[in-house]
Amino acid sequence: MEQSLATKTKPTGRTKFFIGGLLIFAAIVYLIVTSTQANAQYYLTIDELNAKASTLNGRDVRVSGAVLGETIQYNPQTLLLSFTVANVPADNKEIEAQGGLAAVLHSAVTDPNRTHMNVVYNGPKPDLLSNEAQAIMTGHMGQDGVFYANELLLKCPTKYQSELPTQAAGQ
Repeated sequence: MEQSLATKTKPTGRTKFFIGGLLIFAAIVYLIVTSTQANAQYYLTIDELNAKASTLNGRDVRVSGAVLGETIQYNPQTLLLSFTVANVPADNKEIEAQGGLAAVLHSAVTDPNRTHMNVVYNGPKPDLLSNEAQAIMTGHMGQDGVFYANELLLKCPTKYQSELPTQAAGQ
């Protein structure tokens, strides 16, 4: 009688296969969810970063701003790049209401009342780094108030102007 109870409680090959499949499926779902959350990092404005500075201490964040061209300094021997960015809004509706991205970037650079942030990046100087370019930087805020970027992406403002070049307009 004891032997028949033991054989009834032992999992069959089919049950083992089903449990193993469930475990593999759960592991795959877990990996997808955690990697998506880690990579879904939206950027903050400079004002948002300053407001949340205490809660973001030591954590990598993504920040966006308009490059002030006259502040760009680059040392090709050490690959040390520094520049200043001005606060730009993150809301697309607000950007459109102000005349588009090119107008917003120009306004941010020329307005002395905008919040500014100094940025330091170690790496080759990107070709698109110029006055009024939108910089999207990933890095952390240092204790000295400087943003130390380990990744730098740039959007050139001329690509967002609605006017056609003179060559295209004449056709």
